[in-house]
Amino acid sequence: MLRTTWFALVLVMTGCGGEGPAPPATTDDVRPNIIVVVVDDLRWDELGVAGHPYVKTPHIDSVAASGAYFTNAYTTTPLCSPARASLLTGQYAHVHGITDNLARNEQSHRLETFPRRLHEVGYDTAFIGKWHMGNDDSPRPGFRRWVGMKGQGEAIDPELNVDGERHQFDGYVTDILTAEALKFIQEPRDAPFLLYVSHKALHPNITQLDDGSTAASPSGVPGFIAADRHRGMYADAAVPRRANSGIAPVDKQALMRQIGELPPLSADTITDENTIHERQEMLMAVDEGLGELLAAVNEIVG
Repeated sequence: MLRTTWFALVLVMTGCGGEGPAPPATTDDVRPNIIVVVVDDLRWDELGVAGHPYVKTPHIDSVAASGAYFTNAYTTTPLCSPARASLLTGQYAHVHGITDNLARNEQSHRLETFPRRLHEVGYDTAFIGKWHMGNDDSPRPGFRRWVGMKGQGEAIDPELNVDGERHQFDGYVTDILTAEALKFIQEPRDAPFLLYVSHKALHPNITQLDDGSTAASPSGVPGFIAADRHRGMYADAAVPRRANSGIAPVDKQALMRQIGELPPLSADTITDENTIHERQEMLMAVDEGLGELLAAVNEIVG
């Protein structure tokens, strides 16, 4: 097994550049192992390191404390599929071509991603989790190991595509993805690795349709679904609200425009405290899973 003290663990990746091919991997290879963890719809301020009054994220906080913590990072296209493609390619949406949430299945197979480039120069690569550029869950180029979900996936008992074959899993999706990531880390190898873990959390449990719209989850269980062990842990906490919470942005016409049958923004449309608590509780399994990945890394470093 390759034993290296170099690790790069990234919670948000904005791009990857290179200076040409690296030499083939050997047992003396000093190139870093890389772990990228993507969390869906995570608020920047619902972290312990961001000063949240009650949400506890010790493992995310430890990564921030021991590395670089970017407090002014922005996405140029804040929409699910384009943002994911930009993370993987380091390109603007108008360059990589994933500009919406429609079924960009074939197009996403052609993306020039940084994992694809790393795989070409000898990295052992794995993608585990939510691809979400179309509903196609089949393996994408550049990944030796693939554990992917169709579209938005399911929070409970998900079906996952494992290296081209669908398998039904039992349990909570975040825990399952963490377990698959750990198996990859612990494999014996003589090359550096890239592990890209893309969580379903913290997205509500819904189904993505090919036209970009959403529908009820096949399980019939909607909303933010935390692991059983975390449900209710923040139920009595008072949610901090900003001074403009519930105040309609009447000076911003784009935000006040009528969208279908949806009511206009007002105090009646703010997210209720129970939903916020459920979202925060869903994060707990992500943070625990990150702790397990860090422990596995420390074992390799020895």
